[in-house]
Amino acid sequence: MAPHSLDSQEILLSNGQKGLEKYSTEAVSKHNATNDCWLIIWGRVYDVTSWVPHHPGGSLILLRAGKDCSHLFESYHPLYVRKILGRYCIGEVEEVADNSLRCLSIQYSEAGNELFYSTLKERVEAYFVKNKVNPRFHPHMLPKSILVIAGYLLFYYLTFFGTPSFALSFLFALAMGFFTAQIGLSIQHDANHGAFSNVHWLGYLMSTSLDFVGASSFMWRQQHVVGHHSFTNVENYDPDIRVKDPDVRRVTYKQPIQKYHSFQHLYLGALYGLLALKGVFLDDFVAFITGSIGPVKIPEMTTLEFGVFIGGKILYTLYMLVVPSFFSHHNVSLRAILYIVAQLVCGWTLAFLFQLAHVVPEAAFPVVDSSDGQPKLHHGWAAMQARTTTNFSTNSMLWTHLSGGLNYQIEHHLFPSVCHLYYPCIHPIVKATCKDFDVPYNSYPSFWTALKAHFLHLKTVGSENFELRLSG
Repeated sequence: MAPHSLDSQEILLSNGQKGLEKYSTEAVSKHNATNDCWLIIWGRVYDVTSWVPHHPGGSLILLRAGKDCSHLFESYHPLYVRKILGRYCIGEVEEVADNSLRCLSIQYSEAGNELFYSTLKERVEAYFVKNKVNPRFHPHMLPKSILVIAGYLLFYYLTFFGTPSFALSFLFALAMGFFTAQIGLSIQHDANHGAFSNVHWLGYLMSTSLDFVGASSFMWRQQHVVGHHSFTNVENYDPDIRVKDPDVRRVTYKQPIQKYHSFQHLYLGALYGLLALKGVFLDDFVAFITGSIGPVKIPEMTTLEFGVFIGGKILYTLYMLVVPSFFSHHNVSLRAILYIVAQLVCGWTLAFLFQLAHVVPEAAFPVVDSSDGQPKLHHGWAAMQARTTTNFSTNSMLWTHLSGGLNYQIEHHLFPSVCHLYYPCIHPIVKATCKDFDVPYNSYPSFWTALKAHFLHLKTVGSENFELRLSG
C-alpha cells in the first residue's frame, strides 16, 4: 500500500490486539450516499457519515464517496484535519489490483508524506492565521459575482431584445459571450472548488451558475475536480488531455500522431471556439449516457444533482432559444448567428485561458511507470502539480480578475479550495517554497507570451514523433 501519515490513535497495534479490518474496493464502493459515506485515503478506509452534515466544504465530501479520494483530501484540507481523521478510520483496503479504479491504483512518490507539500501548507496556513483570513471566502467575491451575472443578463437582453439593429446586436453578442465565460472563470470555478463562501447554500447556488449558462456543474466537477486535479497532465488519467484515435489534436508525444497534426497549431485555434457549444449540447449528455468522462467514472446522481442537471438544461433552452423566438427583433437565422457568435467568444476565452496552464513546452506530461505491475509516478503529488502547470502575468491584478485567478494556476492546483482573489497573496510563499525544495516554478511574463508558447507546443508535438522524457 502507499505510505501514509496518520494519527497513531486510529490504529490498533499488532501486539496481541486486533488489527485493522480489511475491505475490498467493491465493498467500500457501496457506501456512497449522504447517509452512508465511506472514503479511501492513502489505503485506509474511513466512515465519515456522521461528519457529512458538518463538512465545511459542503457536498464536496461526496465527490468520491465510496472511492479513493487521497489526492483530493490532501489538496483541500489543512494539516490539522489529519489529527482528527483517525477517529473515523474503520479499516484498510485489501491489496488487490483493480485497473478499472485508476484513482486507487496509481501511486505517487511520498504518498501522504510529501515534505514539500507539508512545508508549503504550514507556511500558507500560517499566512492566513496571521492575517485572520478565511481562505475560502473573500469579501470582494460577492460584488464581483453580482457584477458578472448582471453583465450577462444585460447583454443577453440587449442581444436578442434590445434593438432591431443587427450590427448593435452583434456587438452585444460579443459581450454576452465574454460574460458567459466570466461566469465560468470567476464564479462557478471557485464555487465548484468550495472556494466561494463558507455559507454552504450560497456556495452551492453559485456552483449552479454553470448550469444557468447551459453546462452541467455536476459533470464539470467530475472531469475537472476529480479527474484533472488528481492527475494533471498524466496520460490516460487526466480527462482534460484525453484524445481518441484518430483525433483532431495531439498534445503529448505518447498520443497517436496523424499527418494533419502538423497543421494543428493553425486549425485548433479556430476549433477552440466550439468548446462551449460542445459542452452544452454534446459532452454533458454523452457523459450522462455512457457513465464516464474519459477515464473518470461518473457516480450515480443524487435527486438534487439530477434535478439541477435536467432543470438547468431545460431552463437554458427556454430562455436562450425559446423565449427569443417569440419576442426578439431578429428572425431565426439572425438569432442563430448571434447565439453562435456569443458561444464562440465564450469558447475561445475559456480554451485559451485553460490551455495556457498545462499545454505549453514548460509543462511536464508525466508517464506512469507500470514496470512492476503497480502504476506509479516517481514524484510527489504536489511537486507534480507544479511541474505540470505554468502561470502567466502574475503581476497583473487585471488578469487575475479576468482569468478568475487562472494566471496563478500553480497556486490554484496546490490550494484549490482557496479563493482566487487570495492567490497574489500566497504567490510569494509558493514560489519561495518551490525554490527551497528545487521544484520547478514556471511563469510567463504575459498572456501573449504564454499563448505563443501554447501554439509552439502544438506545432512541435504535431510535427514530431519521439518519446518525451519527463523533464525535471
